[in-house]
Amino acid sequence: MDRFHSMQVFAAVAERASFAKAARALRASPPAVTRAITALEERLGTPLFIRTTRSVRLTEAGTRFLADCQRILHDVEEAEEAAAGLHAAPRGLLHVTAPVLFGRHYITPMLRDFIDAYPNVTVDAVFLDRVVSMMDEGIDVAIRIGELPDSSLTAIRVGSVRRVLFGSPDYFAAHGHPQHPDDLIQHRIAWGLGAMPFMDVKFEEDGRDLTVRLKPALMFNGLDAVVDCALAGWAISRVLSYQIAPHLAAGSLQIVLPEYEPPALPVHVVHQAGRRASAKVRAFVDFAVEGLRANPAINPD
Repeated sequence: MDRFHSMQVFAAVAERASFAKAARALRASPPAVTRAITALEERLGTPLFIRTTRSVRLTEAGTRFLADCQRILHDVEEAEEAAAGLHAAPRGLLHVTAPVLFGRHYITPMLRDFIDAYPNVTVDAVFLDRVVSMMDEGIDVAIRIGELPDSSLTAIRVGSVRRVLFGSPDYFAAHGHPQHPDDLIQHRIAWGLGAMPFMDVKFEEDGRDLTVRLKPALMFNGLDAVVDCALAGWAISRVLSYQIAPHLAAGSLQIVLPEYEPPALPVHVVHQAGRRASAKVRAFVDFAVEGLRANPAINPD
């Protein structure tokens, strides 16, 4: 095995802290990855990993070697892309993830326009209402809603979304508008995404947290049916503002109690490689940042 490939295998194991995950990412068998690491350690004359039945972690020598390997691998990738002209012409398979409704309504049209602009790029889009591990699942760019944990990922803020309480004009004409979050216990509630029989729903009043315990009349494992219930004038609910933006614009749904909303949630475009990102990643990040910042659903002003 050549030294460059052994560095690739070592970096894959170190970055994932798992021989099995590295094997999947490299499309190799776990025994082949194990043999490659053993051969590398024998050649270097020092162990690079501390292995137990439950964990894989770097030795001190492995930590130093990883930094050097990552620098060398990035330099080689950058040199190859520059020689092939890939920085001028994005190409290849791009992996993108976003929340389901956000992906459907806002990212899908953007992806169509992006591929029209860069026909040598193909996209594999994964829309899930959970945080996908970019490294483990091979994601190039993620659209994330909510506060981000500290990490080595590059994150560009593009806007924010509100947690809004809403209903239809017909519902409010029949049942009245709640004047305070405590009034919600007198209203019919529809709820989605893993609701429990009783929901502790957080609001904010005069800068302090306010929690109201609600008992939804109808619960769903998704949000489309919740919005349908509100559109039918049957119940009120709370979702993220982008999820009902078209209905708000049309006047078929209305927001209530905006003065009690908790702080808005930031929206970020996230990627891994920083300034060394490939042409396809840099091109899509620029495309997504510009498009999302121009989107009134997350930047209403």
